[in-house]
Amino acid sequence: MLIFIQAIWRKAMARLSILVLGLLLFGFWTAVGEEDYKKYKDPKQPINVRIKDLMSRMTLEEKIGQMTQIERSVASAEVMKKYYIGSVLSGGGSVPAQKASAKTWIDMVNDFQKGALSTRLAIPMIYGIDAVHGHNNVYKATIFPHNIGDPELAQKIGAATALEVRATGIPYVFAPCIAVCRDPRWGRCYESYSEDPKIVQAMTQIIPGLQGEIPPGSPKGVPYVAGKKKVAACAKHYVGDGGTTDGINENNTVISWHGLLSIHMPGYYNAIINGVSTIMISYSSWNGNKMHANRTLITGFLKNTLKFRGFVISDWQGIDRITSPPHANYSYSIQAGISAGIDMIMVPYTYTEFIDDLTSQVKNNIIPMSRIDDAVKRILRVKFTMGLFENPLADHSLVDQLGSQEHRELAREAVRKSLVLLKNGESADEPLLPLAKKAPKILVAGTHADNLGYQCGGWTIEWQGLGGNNLTKGTTILNAIKNTVDPKTKVVYKENPDNDYVKSNKFSYAIVVVGEQPYAETYGDNLNLTLPDPGPSTITNVCGAVKCVVIIISGRPLVIQPYVPLMDALVAAWLPGTEGQGVADVLFGDYGLTGKLPRTWFKTVDQLPMNVGDKHYDPLFPFGYGLTTKPTKAN
Repeated sequence: MLIFIQAIWRKAMARLSILVLGLLLFGFWTAVGEEDYKKYKDPKQPINVRIKDLMSRMTLEEKIGQMTQIERSVASAEVMKKYYIGSVLSGGGSVPAQKASAKTWIDMVNDFQKGALSTRLAIPMIYGIDAVHGHNNVYKATIFPHNIGDPELAQKIGAATALEVRATGIPYVFAPCIAVCRDPRWGRCYESYSEDPKIVQAMTQIIPGLQGEIPPGSPKGVPYVAGKKKVAACAKHYVGDGGTTDGINENNTVISWHGLLSIHMPGYYNAIINGVSTIMISYSSWNGNKMHANRTLITGFLKNTLKFRGFVISDWQGIDRITSPPHANYSYSIQAGISAGIDMIMVPYTYTEFIDDLTSQVKNNIIPMSRIDDAVKRILRVKFTMGLFENPLADHSLVDQLGSQEHRELAREAVRKSLVLLKNGESADEPLLPLAKKAPKILVAGTHADNLGYQCGGWTIEWQGLGGNNLTKGTTILNAIKNTVDPKTKVVYKENPDNDYVKSNKFSYAIVVVGEQPYAETYGDNLNLTLPDPGPSTITNVCGAVKCVVIIISGRPLVIQPYVPLMDALVAAWLPGTEGQGVADVLFGDYGLTGKLPRTWFKTVDQLPMNVGDKHYDPLFPFGYGLTTKPTKAN
């Protein structure tokens, strides 16, 4: 009996041991599971929960890393890992290789990303690039016109640009520029949609094109990006960049609070309503105060009054330029810029100096931890919203979108719709346009007729743009003309013919294409705005001898009043981009000319600044002006 009881006891104890062991193991695996499960990595969790969870795990070093944006030329997987870098950018013309393919871009971006993902918390970096008229740094991308005034078309262009940018593995663009250019002497005037704030407001419709349509009922001011075929956008440059004295770039905008709100601010209201992810600060000053140090406008108005919930980014070395000369007192610049409310600093080179100095200022209570937390919260909100944590690495699935035929057709449509007909014959009864496709012999002249770089302008492949026809893929205006006229029509191209040559050749008519050479930013500031040589002599020589239409390729109105009487027709073609065929489409009547001036065409620079609504308004061609033609089937 005793043996029997002992046997039962042993079995019971064995079962209990197994049960205890099981419970211990269960507890162990549950603990491991909880350790593995991080709320911030769970896409099912609300974004605010994910942000809070991730930030509770972050060190000061990791937080400051998120606030740091560096240039690709100083970036590497090792740098990303060592300094917890939150963002990388390509400056204008900064590419992994000349004429790099989409796959080369993807490999570079993914390499940096793998460095970021190898950190303790695996926070993905965000790569940014200027895409101000298409994916303009990239070989074979579609280059759209710089000056468009059609909101519906702008939204389509935004969507096409997003696809081309994503085709190269990049999820963030420094666009759109919603400056209101009040003086065409400014070198960035072509980046502005208009002198009229209402047009600029309407053109913020490009943001839903880039980022996707914000869902109905979304809270105001919260960033929105609709997945892997869209990009985070950046409204720039906050605020008043287009209103500087004499149009001098990065200078001082002298205007009342009411003037600032009514002229330069409206585009930001719409951008924020459309869910713009980021806003870039302007180099310029408002009434003598540098915008990069303006806490009232950045924190007080943008963040607190307008309830903007995305992140605020500096311009390139923007905080350095708080002092004169730039970088003279970098410690002060960091304190002023971060305290003003800037969340991410486009350093872009001296990142160790920035990180060390900002870290020291936080540790010494010069900048409060609450300011750092606000910045990081905003940066993480954008990264979570756009799905960067779920899809940090780019694949090759969109490479065929780069420079696709569909996008080129869209750009061609944009060219057709943006051209403005300023003169057409001496009277309405005798128009020159549309031109006849069938003609024995026609002359094409001018520096800009066969120059793809000139017709694309600045911010194309290189920061300042390029001349010539080898920069990227596209159609020059000369080739467009040849493609359009009757096969029997002889097209003669001579860049700058003399008067005798034109007279002796018995041309049916001439097309003269002249204008500005490419420029960007301060290099484009121009106090006289004369038509560059040899434009005037080409117009005089050709139009003095044969019927002519003059096409002006420029980023802004120029002084042309002395030459208008010589011309039979005049077209403002702005900077049409790679799809020159759109110019020929309307010249020869396949489509009608319908464009209207988005800015005032002055008579002399002495009148500037002169904008629609001014008391003394005496333009050569007023804001909103534009003659029209109808398509001709019989041509």
